Amino acid sequence: MRRSKAFIPTTKEAPSDAVLASHIYLARAGFVSQVASGLYNYMPLGKRVIKKIENIINEEMSKVGAQEVELSFVTPADLWAESGRIEKFGKELLRFRDRKNNPFVLGPTHEEMMVDLVRNRITSYKNLPLNLYQIKTKFRDEARPRFGLMRGREFIMKDGYSFHSSTEDLDREFDAMEAAYKKILSRLGLDFRVVEADSGAIGGSGSKELMVLAESGEDTIAVCSQCEYGANIEAAVRGERTEIPESPGVEFKKFRTPGIKTIDDLAKYFDVDSYYTIKCVAKKVIYEDEEEIVLFFLRGCDNLQEVKAINATDALDIVDVSEDELKEIGLIPGFIGPLDQDKAKHVMDNALKYAPEMICGANEEDYHYIGVDMSVISDVAYFEDIAEVNEGDRCPHCDGTLSFTKGIEVGHIFKLGTTYSEALKAEFLDENGKAQPFIMGTYGMGVSRLVAATVEQHHDEFGCIWTKQTAPYMVNIMISNIKDEAQNEAGEALYEALQNAGVEVMLDDRKERFGFKMKDAELIGFPYTVIIGKELANGLVQIYNRTTKEKTSVAKDDIVGEIMELIK
Repeated sequence: MRRSKAFIPTTKEAPSDAVLASHIYLARAGFVSQVASGLYNYMPLGKRVIKKIENIINEEMSKVGAQEVELSFVTPADLWAESGRIEKFGKELLRFRDRKNNPFVLGPTHEEMMVDLVRNRITSYKNLPLNLYQIKTKFRDEARPRFGLMRGREFIMKDGYSFHSSTEDLDREFDAMEAAYKKILSRLGLDFRVVEADSGAIGGSGSKELMVLAESGEDTIAVCSQCEYGANIEAAVRGERTEIPESPGVEFKKFRTPGIKTIDDLAKYFDVDSYYTIKCVAKKVIYEDEEEIVLFFLRGCDNLQEVKAINATDALDIVDVSEDELKEIGLIPGFIGPLDQDKAKHVMDNALKYAPEMICGANEEDYHYIGVDMSVISDVAYFEDIAEVNEGDRCPHCDGTLSFTKGIEVGHIFKLGTTYSEALKAEFLDENGKAQPFIMGTYGMGVSRLVAATVEQHHDEFGCIWTKQTAPYMVNIMISNIKDEAQNEAGEALYEALQNAGVEVMLDDRKERFGFKMKDAELIGFPYTVIIGKELANGLVQIYNRTTKEKTSVAKDDIVGEIMELIK
């Protein structure tokens, strides 16, 4: 492609709302243009990157036997009503009616549509397993679209769905898809981590996220210092604590504690580690048709993980509750303890089960219990993992310690089980001729998000730094002085030679200053720029490596071979 004919509208100005590097540089370098809040057009450079990512996905999916389909973007709302998700998804699901008043939605994900495609068409276990996928535009009506392609309302996504006759076969496919996704990200040249995750609105028995590591990532992930364990903070667990603080060594009794309402004050008052105190976090839990106050109890050194709390109560959401609301049901803020369970529902963290010598609220103004043995309620109380892991906690799989890093979620794979097949009555006949619901998995990967994630991980103060597999063009030939006949001839000859060799090459033949064209090349992020300038008189040209920022002089006659060696 000749730059003089290419549609690449670069600009010095960044979007007014841009804060992430990917948002700034993709807009400035002419990859995308904003249409409306959360909606973007892909210009030629952006489309080339998208196609490259899609090609790698298609190649790896073909290797594992997945077949590509194309489902309708517009989905009958009745399918979402069948699955029970039409209300659960909330306002992010864009609904509308056609001229015949039939209800439809714009698909943010296609579980229902894929199940509908398969049901009554696959009727026997002999036709299983089956793995179908598509790469398609989705729409999710985000309340606060931001960060450019990272959190738009419209986005391109690869979503796949597998159908099985047994959980063992689902496990096999899940592992195969995890391996395939890892190959995709490795081929794209990205530093990533596979982490355990919460299943969220998709549902199912287990899930993993693929995170591209970047400081700008929205997700906090816990990773082990020794093994490959990693988990989103929402799903992270920890191993048994090895270093236990010195115990208070007191017998059970009620103790007057005037004005002592916080964990820090309580630990200081009794001169004990907060490990031996019990924290109460009161929340209002929202269900589909009602709400209630729930008391979550943890060790004082821990914090409540709200996604875990939602999962522990099968709620839609949890919100803060006021002190007045607590007082209305007879609770004393600052002195709420777990021994009086008749005023509100209690959820205990697993770390409290059988815990001895604890200090907790006595459900009475200015009083706490000391020397509490939690085994007295361990057989009747409800225990779940509701604590957020801390940096320095022990890994659940080895002796390593956990630390936090930031990541961008670019893929998510789920073991759905029969969640959707049962709801939509999608069944097959097993070996005994008995009808069984399909056992399913689903495998998503954000294609447009991968474009942004690549820039987030690979950029500098001058612009994008594309990996070899994602670069819109591998080589940029820059003619320093377009009026110099020798430079023009050398540029044209190299352009033709590289094209004939199958190299994706851009010839910058614009009548612009060298400095302007160089800044453009750095902004766009071509892996290699061949500078044809004054050194040509000595038979030399320069290769500029965008990643290392190094310029290397090469004999004009050797340049094609040098380029081919670099890009292999």
